[in-house]
Amino acid sequence: MNRLKLAAIEDDTPVKITLELPAALHRDLAAYAQALAAATGGKAAEPARLIAPMLSRFIATDRAFVRGRKSV
Repeated sequence: MNRLKLAAIEDDTPVKITLELPAALHRDLAAYAQALAAATGGKAAEPARLIAPMLSRFIATDRAFVRGRKSV
């Protein structure tokens, strides 16, 4: 399998947010959780636990956002 963009999910104190996801996106998150578990040798995380690390990774690798943030 190709190298996934996420590493193992770290345990962190969460801030509660409620949102609705399309069913297809939830299925994709569940499949990603399974792939991540297989790649890291752990057990599959709840799909909702993937959202924060994915958003963090997305924001950290968005070059325009990072450049804009540094210029402020």
